[in-house]
Amino acid sequence: MQELRIGNKVAQVPIIQGGMGVGISRSSLAGAVAKEGGIGVISTAQIGYDEPEFEQNPSECNLKAIHKHIRRAKEISGGKGLVGVNVMRALKDYKEHVRQAVYSGADVIICGAGIPTDLPGILQECKEKVSELPAIAPIVSSERAIELIFRMWEKKYHTTADFLVVEGPKAGGHLGFSKEVLQQMTSERFEQEIQKIIMCVRQYEGRFAKKIPIIVAGGIYDKKDIARMISLGADGVQIASRFVATYECDAAQAYKEAYVHAHSEDIEIIDSPVGMPGRALKNAFTEKIARHREKISKCYGCLEKCNPAKVPYCITQALVRAVQGDVENGLIFCGENVGRMNRIYSVQELMAELTR
Repeated sequence: MQELRIGNKVAQVPIIQGGMGVGISRSSLAGAVAKEGGIGVISTAQIGYDEPEFEQNPSECNLKAIHKHIRRAKEISGGKGLVGVNVMRALKDYKEHVRQAVYSGADVIICGAGIPTDLPGILQECKEKVSELPAIAPIVSSERAIELIFRMWEKKYHTTADFLVVEGPKAGGHLGFSKEVLQQMTSERFEQEIQKIIMCVRQYEGRFAKKIPIIVAGGIYDKKDIARMISLGADGVQIASRFVATYECDAAQAYKEAYVHAHSEDIEIIDSPVGMPGRALKNAFTEKIARHREKISKCYGCLEKCNPAKVPYCITQALVRAVQGDVENGLIFCGENVGRMNRIYSVQELMAELTR
């Protein structure tokens, strides 16, 4: 496989490990992926959930943990690959997370769960304090979203994306499609959308005289899937779910085993407090919230637009319970292909399977 070049940054393998929160992809997983030549991605969503003062001051603990895990992932990588972060636009502290990632030396910043219209401006504010800025990419699911972001970034900041993550309907976690569109969006239709996006991006490449790599995400399972996306014109892929079932994944063992033992019929689309549908594994928790609202006793201030009195459950508490191993009473996000997974790999072994 060809290397992935994003400006002057190079990953020897064109695979990005998708960012997964809360706590699923932190330094252990991201560092291991980078060590194998890929791009390891840390999710900043409530990343400091296990810091001693998290209950009292989650915002400060998250910033502390972003710095700690970026630095630790780079140590694990041994100077290979790239280490980045995924910052959800829907987070209340989105801007603070982006700034901390810049100051802590992230190589790339990927933003989804909303339209990051101000992302280039946040980086410009940080420019004087760092020797090199990270490459930035929005996560999008349609040509329309691309055009909106590109037009806004060009008009206001006279710049464009360094690369792009195009996420399809088979992805895990929060999805950039309505439930109705998800039911209609076949693989064939998504491939057509990819080709439209590629044509759109090529126009902006000419305007800015730069290559904008296109990374396809959602339902990428094996080397055959990677080859298919590259044949469509993509420069690389983003894979998340398969990296959960690795020894290096930062989640509890019970979480990984929930993936390994899952079947396709165990997957469902749920409503998330983020305001988007999400793909997750059925369990006692999803059955409970389908019947009635969960009582919320504490707000962790994670989402920009969240009213604890109205949302069906606290997403922080649900995701923390899961990552710590309470797989019946927590929320377990997953991709559509989780039913194909049947064992736990090392990251080295998985990357070899995907690339050789």
